[in-house]
Order: sequence, then C-alpha cells, then structure tokens
Amino acid sequence: MAIASANAQQLSTKKTLNLAVAKVIAAAAEKEAMKNNWTMYITIVDDSGTVMFLERIDEAQLGSYDVSMQKAQTALKFRRPTKTMEDVANGGRVATLKLPGALPIEGGIPLLADGKVIGAIGVSGGASNQDAQVAQAGVAALEALLKK
Repeated sequence: MAIASANAQQLSTKKTLNLAVAKVIAAAAEKEAMKNNWTMYITIVDDSGTVMFLERIDEAQLGSYDVSMQKAQTALKFRRPTKTMEDVANGGRVATLKLPGALPIEGGIPLLADGKVIGAIGVSGGASNQDAQVAQAGVAALEALLKK
C-alpha cells in the first residue's frame, strides 16, 4: 500500500507539442502541397485541441479553413485518422455521422510520441486523398524528429 501511495504522489511526465515542432510538421505538409500545386489549409492542434499553427496556402478556398480544423479536432478527440471513421461510415455504419464533434472525412491524423497522442494535423483544400497525403507528410516529419 505504501508503494501505491508513493506512486500516486508522483506527477506523470509526457511529451508535448511545441511551436517549433508544429512549424516543422506544417513545413513538411506545405512542401508536399506545393510540390503538387495544391492550395490548402494546414492546421496543427496540441493535445488539448488548441490550434498551435495554422497555414493557408495562397488561394485556398475559404471553406477549407473550418474543415481543416474539424479534421484535426476529430483525429485528436477520437485518437485515430479521420479516414478510419470515413471507412466505417462508408461501410454502412451511418451512426458515425452523428457522433458529436466528428468529421469522418479523410485528411486528419493524430500526432504521436511514444505511442501517445500529442496533437493532430488536419488538412483541407484538395480531394480527401490529397488532404491525407499532405497530412501524412507532416506526420512523417514528426516521426523523423522523434528518431533523432
């Protein structure tokens, strides 16, 4: 019992997303979008859902602003890529469409460190698979940073 009590008195340690890392993630995503001449919004949120970084590539459609944020929020809150939720809905489980705060459209991916969600990226402006491709470039940049 003394051991449990001692453990309960210790604070947890966790990795958190910071602005410098959010910028690296966004830069990689932007590079992928620009390489393909896609105009998009790229949104990075931390583990509380607070926007850490938001980028609008010139001429991105204004409606993609809200969509990129909703994709990031969905990936964060449900701790899975929005593509997973889209696949469930397309598979006939239409109740997924009614989940509060869920946007089951590809292009949102959680950001992980040590297997824990530290934030999410949401991209909107192209076709859903293009949004996901750009978001995945940002995720790959985070993974490369974590390997260093």
